[in-house]
Parts: sequence; structure tokens; C-alpha cells
Amino acid sequence: MNKSNQLYQLIWMSRPLMQAAEALVERNLKGSGLTVRMRAVLEVIARYGSLSVPEIANHLHINRQYVQVMVNETIAQGFTQKMPNPRHQKSVLIALTETGDQLIGRVMSLEQSVVSDLAVNFDEAKIDDAHKLMSELLTALQADEKKEQS
Repeated sequence: MNKSNQLYQLIWMSRPLMQAAEALVERNLKGSGLTVRMRAVLEVIARYGSLSVPEIANHLHINRQYVQVMVNETIAQGFTQKMPNPRHQKSVLIALTETGDQLIGRVMSLEQSVVSDLAVNFDEAKIDDAHKLMSELLTALQADEKKEQS
């Protein structure tokens, strides 16, 4: 198989990989009141602090309008709340509530435990190489997308 075909296969392998990972996340969320998409919002806020909806969308690499729906779900469940945005009067910040902070902490801890169990089966250098390749590939694909938009 030539390099081009290998890269093509790698790109398309990312879909079933993400579906398998999402299924695992979904199984671990049972009974928590969280959906996979709500969990994504909570993780971004836990990692980066209070953010506006456009900032969350940027971190998730998805449409702002879709993220607004996701954020509304987290607010309705009491996992996040709106806060004043000192940088912009019309745009609020979304922050974790105490309940949301505790919940995403438990969820991420459980997921890290699962990943740690998986990690024993893989060579650290191979993981590092795969990470570098995926990062470079993502950068290249995003650069191509930006060229199309200009």
C-alpha cells in the first residue's frame, strides 16, 4: 500500500475510533444526567475556565449555534451557569456550577482510569508518534479548509 492510501485509511479509521470512544464515554455517563455532548461542554470549561459560547465552539471545532444548544442543555440541568463577561457586555461567560464541577471531575477521573488501563497495551513511543502524526494531519486539513474559505 502506498503512502497516500495509508494516509487515506488512517483518516477514515478516525471515524470508527471516535464512535467506539463515544460509546465508551456514553456507557460511563449512564445515570449521571449527562449526555456525550453536554460532557464535552463541561470538559472544555473545566479545562479552560469560564468561556463564551464562541470560545467553547472554537475549542470543540464545531458550529457556534450547535454549541449554544449544548450549553442551554447544561444550564437547564444545573451543570453550568451564565456569568457576566468583563470583556464583552452582550456576550456572557459560561461557568461550571459546583454540581457541574464535581460531576465532570468524577467523569473525567473514571475516563482517565479506563485510558490508563488501555495504555499498558501500547508502546509509549508509538503513542507519541501517533499523536504527532494526528496533530500534523489535523493542522494540514484545517489549513486546507481555511484556504477554501478565503
